[in-house]
Amino acid sequence: MILFNTAFLSVEKDGVVTHLNFKFNGWGEKYNYADDNALNHKLANTKLFKGKSHPDIDFILEGGSIESDGAGTLLTTRQCLLNPNRNKGLSQQEIEQVLAQHLGAKRILWLDQPNLPGDDTDAHIDTLARFCSPTTIAYTSCDDYNDLNYDSLKQMELQLQALRTPEGEAYTLVPLPLPDPIFDEDEQQLPANYANFLIINHAVLVPVYGDANDAVALERIGKVFPTYHIIAIPCRPLVHQYGSLHCMTMQFPEGY
Repeated sequence: MILFNTAFLSVEKDGVVTHLNFKFNGWGEKYNYADDNALNHKLANTKLFKGKSHPDIDFILEGGSIESDGAGTLLTTRQCLLNPNRNKGLSQQEIEQVLAQHLGAKRILWLDQPNLPGDDTDAHIDTLARFCSPTTIAYTSCDDYNDLNYDSLKQMELQLQALRTPEGEAYTLVPLPLPDPIFDEDEQQLPANYANFLIINHAVLVPVYGDANDAVALERIGKVFPTYHIIAIPCRPLVHQYGSLHCMTMQFPEGY
């Protein structure tokens, strides 16, 4: 089992980068997590991070559970951040205060959305809806009435349509189809999706699964990132570890 989203979360203020060490508890104590939770203290002594600021934050938060537009807005799900298996006893308002204090969030947009089949993160937002710009959101969608995800993803779509930018405008929404279901050796469905793409310098890496909808996802993501190289990354092996491309990566500022 690979445990994802355990490395530092980086924030920049007045040109100074700080690496925040949030706590990790194996997505609600589903797995052993002691070594993963200790990872950042080991990283802090490596050449890349030595001498940098890396404060410990007494709050459980995974990188995949929040999505930032880079301009003060965070997107997340109540099913994850308000789950009592993370920060039990904290209200939504108290959680928002933590995110504002440490991540500079000016506002939090909340979705009510259950996780995709096979997802053990309690509905990480990076499998569901992603900012492509401060005014554009790509999201996991479903048009197959027979798909188990159909009703819940249509409800999420309605919620996204109701969201507004800080200027009061509707977001431009880009639907990303689901690939055909992928199952493990025990016939458990795995959380394959295209919203788990990764934005890097001058390129967007898009998970693909050898599915007909790979081409659809690549085309739609390419249209909203016209100046980026769109690179397909085969991710069938990753979803067998119950995550995909964005789940197993962590971005750090350019120049590191």
